[in-house]
Amino acid sequence: ALPVYLAAWALIGIGMGTGLYDAVFAALGRLYGSDARGPITNLTLFGGFSSTICWPLSAFMIEHVGWRSACLVYAGLHLILSLPLQMAVMRPASAPAATSAAHGEDGAQRAPARIANETMIFVLLALVLSLAAGIGSIVIVHFLLFLQASGVDYVVAVSLGTLFGPAQVGARVVERLFGARYHPIWTMVGSCTLMAVGLLMLFGGFPALVVTILVYGAGYGISWIGRGTLPLALFGPVRFPRLMGKLAFPSLIVQALAPSAGALLIEASGADATIALLTLFALANVVLIGVLWWLCRARTSEL
Repeated sequence: ALPVYLAAWALIGIGMGTGLYDAVFAALGRLYGSDARGPITNLTLFGGFSSTICWPLSAFMIEHVGWRSACLVYAGLHLILSLPLQMAVMRPASAPAATSAAHGEDGAQRAPARIANETMIFVLLALVLSLAAGIGSIVIVHFLLFLQASGVDYVVAVSLGTLFGPAQVGARVVERLFGARYHPIWTMVGSCTLMAVGLLMLFGGFPALVVTILVYGAGYGISWIGRGTLPLALFGPVRFPRLMGKLAFPSLIVQALAPSAGALLIEASGADATIALLTLFALANVVLIGVLWWLCRARTSEL
């Protein structure tokens, strides 16, 4: 049975790697070019409710029909609902805005200019996105366990967990309303800061867990917007789809390994030690995004 389970997890991993936000952001960049920031934000607004819906739904199905039937339900939703919808709404990008600007009147492709300190900027951005994704994947997978370690029973922990989605959506609404007034790097600065503050509150035993969840959830929510909009702003729409794939590669590896690493750390050292380590990583990410801002500050007056 073990090879079957390993094959199943491999297929799930491939599906997630090609179906999560990174691939969709690249597609939106291909379709909308420089105007992709709005569609990226709008998409994440709807995605923010996934945990609010799926955590209680998963708990209900596992309790009443078992985890195998729950997996079959989710597989059916992917095949019967999600796949036809995607095929229906995706239009061909025969003359995308992202590439039209890179052609002259004779139709020849013009190579986009490299930006100053591009290699360093790319590496820093990849580190920031990978750390945010790794921290986020550990927290979201073990979130209920972290809440229970804070003295909350399972039922209350599930109820508190449903606040995660509204926190993400609330922050994304703010980004949608005011994001056009500032450079996307400030979205990532806010994200890294809020995630660090939320983890500090959780580690320090802040009594109002609702506030802790709202702060952390808001930071995690807008991290996915910055994940798409910041590379678009820094590298331009022509190069964005290809570079988005390169940026996603290390991040997806981290996302895949982080929950298992988190589980091993929780088993070996306990939930409190795990939260402490995640807090240190989140604080390091604040420093990294600060360095990235310093390197990019002259790129545009919006910085």
